[in-house]
Amino acid sequence: MRFSVRLLVQSYCRCYNLHNINQTMANKTVLVTGAAKRLGAGLARYLHGQGMDIILHYHHSQDEAQVLADELSELRDGSILTVMGDLRDPDAPRQIISAAAQFKGHLDVLINNASVFYPTPLEHATLSQWDESITVNMRAPYFLTKEAASYLRIAKGCIISIADIHADRPLYNYSIYCASKAGLVMLTRALARELGPAIRVNAVAPGAILWPESMPISKQNDILDRTVLKQAGSTDDIAKAIRYLILDGDYITGQVLTVDGGRTLYS
Repeated sequence: MRFSVRLLVQSYCRCYNLHNINQTMANKTVLVTGAAKRLGAGLARYLHGQGMDIILHYHHSQDEAQVLADELSELRDGSILTVMGDLRDPDAPRQIISAAAQFKGHLDVLINNASVFYPTPLEHATLSQWDESITVNMRAPYFLTKEAASYLRIAKGCIISIADIHADRPLYNYSIYCASKAGLVMLTRALARELGPAIRVNAVAPGAILWPESMPISKQNDILDRTVLKQAGSTDDIAKAIRYLILDGDYITGQVLTVDGGRTLYS
């Protein structure tokens, strides 16, 4: 009898804790920028599957965003909002955050995922490439943070930016991109000091998660050969790190969590 009662109590506690966890997740409203495709779409799917309500930001990819929104809405009605915005537009951060905050009346998490990525060899680099990379990869996260801060402060929420391992280890012929991501890392640290203790600010730096469409197999294999775990990661690996920072990283701010299978252990 004592054994049965103990099992019953343990089972009840597990169910109670699971219920509380699910309630915590269900109360989270999350804005993901650049959420229509690739990593952003993967993050949105995973976090939505964890019970969170998602605002899908997109720019050009309206069709992809709507397909994703329809897919997730079928799973849980009223859990998805799509918001269009050109992050090169100075007014876009205010408009995006305003729409996001009105969706459920609060905003708990800002995920700065939207990014531009292309080679800029010095001899061919242009001023417009510089402006676009710095604007989308660094300026937009900064001003999205500025607009979101009042809502996140009320919610005691957090900001998570998608950085890159190449913010520390430059990628050949991608100098402007690397500089923009290095700037995003410094913004993460500086804003963590400025916005604490109410708002936590962190970043996640992916390694080999999604290959560029133009990258040959031989180059992919070379990268994996210089990765400790000898395999590529998935969008879920990044999403799980983000989920941890949202729900369990209460004492973590100003940090960059590297999720790269050990790639940066190679020189």
